[in-house]
Order: sequence, then structure tokens, then C-alpha cells
Amino acid sequence: MSNPIVEELKKYIGKEMTDSPSPVTRWLKGHLISVEEGEVVAEFVVREEMTNPLGILHGGAVSLIIDDIIGAAAYTLPSETHFVSVNLNVSFLNSARLNETITAKSKIVKRGRNFIHAECSLYNSRNTLIATSSSGLVVTTIKKKILAS
Repeated sequence: MSNPIVEELKKYIGKEMTDSPSPVTRWLKGHLISVEEGEVVAEFVVREEMTNPLGILHGGAVSLIIDDIIGAAAYTLPSETHFVSVNLNVSFLNSARLNETITAKSKIVKRGRNFIHAECSLYNSRNTLIATSSSGLVVTTIKKKILAS
């Protein structure tokens, strides 16, 4: 049985996520690379407004990308309602510079009835791991809508 949300998101592979209902997702200007149930991979270009005074990707921007892509992976799960983050743990391991393309790979590790555990890894353009994270998300009462085609 196919997942209608996954099928809808697959239409956006290779495209900038400008049609997202999330203002943060639109601001990040990422491109979907792959989508499966519970897994999302996306690429982002480090823009000046995402950097710190050293010219490298700001830790807050790293966390924002991770939280957003974990949220996208949670969105793909069969559920009538959304999930929201209750925690986000990030380890910063390396850096990414201005204009560099980074890749975020998220996956749902475990799903319970009301809580899910997710992980995400971020890689720079040299495929060096720049951050790892784990997050807990809880189910809400907010109903999902499938994106308009």
C-alpha cells in the first residue's frame, strides 16, 4: 500500500522546497534528494545569513536544518496528525563554509503510539560528518493535510 504523503513529496525531489507550508522550510531553501516513509534527505547551500562571524555555518542554523528535516521525516509517517519536537540534541563535529552545499539525512528510528525517536546527520561538501543529532517528537491533535500538487 502506497503512502500518499511520500508519493506527494517525491514530486518535489530535485526542486527547491518553495511550496512548503512551513516558512522556515521556505527560508532554508533546501532541495529534496530522496523521500521514503520515515526518511528524508535534503541539500542546502550555506548562505551568508546562515553563518557566524567566522564565516562558517552557525550552530543555530545547523540545529534549524536538523529539526526541519527530522520534522519532514516525521511528516511521512502514516498518521492523521502531526508530531512536534520535545527535545533536540546536537553534536557539532566539523564545519561548513559560506556557499558550501551540505546534506542532511534524517530517519525515524523508533515509533511508539505517542512518541517517536529520530536521528539526523549533516555532511559538508567533502562528505565529512559535521553534526549528528537525536530528537524526540510527540504526537499532536493537529490534523495533517497533504500538500497541493
